[in-house]
Amino acid sequence: MRVQADRDVCISAGNCVMTAGAVFDQDDDGIVVVLVDDIPDEELDRVREAVKLCPSSALRLVD
Repeated sequence: MRVQADRDVCISAGNCVMTAGAVFDQDDDGIVVVLVDDIPDEELDRVREAVKLCPSSALRLVD
């Protein structure tokens, strides 16, 4: 499973980084950066939570 981030929609809230810091980071402008191509199994629940918590709906899971 992978996660996609729409950097044009991101509002720099940082919920993703606080929820799944091993998968997400923010650039110098605070915009989301996905750190991994494939989500490790041990991070999947956190990534699902980050997708759910994203206030701008900039994140989505894909197979």
